[in-house]
Amino acid sequence: MVEEELDTNYDVIVLGTGITECILSGLLSVDGKKVLHIDKQDHYGGESASVTLSQLYQKFKQHPISKEEREAKFGKDRDWNVDLIPKFLMANGELTNILVHTDVTRYVDFKQVSDSYVFKGGKIYKVPANEMEAISSPLMGIFEKRRMKKFLEWVSSYKEDDISTHQGLDLDNNTMDEVYYKFGLGNSTKEFIGHAMALWTNDDYIQQPARPSFERILLYCQSVARYGKSPYLYPMYGLGELPQGFARLSAIYGGTYMLDTPIDEVVYKEDGKFDGVKTKLGTFHAPLVIADPTYFPTKCKSTGQKVIRAICVLNHPVPGTNNADSLQIIIPQSQVNRKNDIYVAVVSDAHNVCSKGHYLAIISTIIETDKPHIEIEPAFKLLGTIEEKFMGIAELFEPKEDGSKDSIFLSRSYDASSHFESMTDDVKDIYFRVTGHPLVLKKREDAEQQE
Repeated sequence: MVEEELDTNYDVIVLGTGITECILSGLLSVDGKKVLHIDKQDHYGGESASVTLSQLYQKFKQHPISKEEREAKFGKDRDWNVDLIPKFLMANGELTNILVHTDVTRYVDFKQVSDSYVFKGGKIYKVPANEMEAISSPLMGIFEKRRMKKFLEWVSSYKEDDISTHQGLDLDNNTMDEVYYKFGLGNSTKEFIGHAMALWTNDDYIQQPARPSFERILLYCQSVARYGKSPYLYPMYGLGELPQGFARLSAIYGGTYMLDTPIDEVVYKEDGKFDGVKTKLGTFHAPLVIADPTYFPTKCKSTGQKVIRAICVLNHPVPGTNNADSLQIIIPQSQVNRKNDIYVAVVSDAHNVCSKGHYLAIISTIIETDKPHIEIEPAFKLLGTIEEKFMGIAELFEPKEDGSKDSIFLSRSYDASSHFESMTDDVKDIYFRVTGHPLVLKKREDAEQQE
């Protein structure tokens, strides 16, 4: 049998199958570009993969337990799909829009995350998902609730071109602090809005123009309104399904995938621009490359931040959450004397990510001291008895340049935030730099129907 000759010339080469890279390869394939997508690893997902329990033990533990011991305690390995980087999708967020517009929703099923909680004064409280819950919530006093209601009415009725809806505020010139002052909101309400709704990871936003915060709060409210309960969605079988969904999209439009293919050498043109890559399967050429930071470490710089993530296996629901099968807990920084919030994402066997009767709680935050495991102690305390925990620390990287000089376009590391909005900003930014035009999301004709 003669092996099919692989093409050696492409429009775009993509290195790494992290979710950022897979979305871009899907979008560019749909745009009619001939894409070659390579990963040195033998599985999809790069840094954002979902792995089995045995893979977790190999990755994080020096002395893994025996297969028998593991299966007796945790059930079959194949029942586990544990995210290395936990994030939820906002129901009305940009990633959801990209999924709908590219039709990747055909390949991935989603389930709503039940609830969102916020930590205050040593306890967790449910973030109100509707007016009824807001009225009875112990998070605010009666007068504060009234002021908060006025604030949210302003957010929902604000129209850019109708000055009567602005209440004298200018989103580009007034700071968020001035907006809060206008509505007479107290500190704990500001903290709630900024961290549990706008999902800022620290308080820098308060002195900045109000527009980004306004847009985040509006997105939160619209996402809650879409399905009630919480604004978050999560894929069945874990986040590893997302890169694979976009990989299938790319393949439908003629993209070529090679897993388990290390890059032996990057080839450059005389003018220093990218020309191609050498691999065990041959040399492949393209005018540009999109890659994650691990492929071009010298072209990236550290952001100066590191993230600690702790994956905790529980055999009970999180205490005080009404036995919710999934939730997010936000621990605002001021509640635990920190500069950055701590996030806890909880999923369970309801999402086909662990064996029956188990829960996965994944804690993440930006490290601030030389004892990071002590920094996340407040989160551990909320979880009750922990059967097993896996801890990892990741340095965050970003590209040094925009790619225009050498045609090498690099993604950023995944941050500590609990949702995909910052990652989709990166996708849109790279897309714009690669194509020269912004990403416009419109419904696609079904490729298979066209054929």
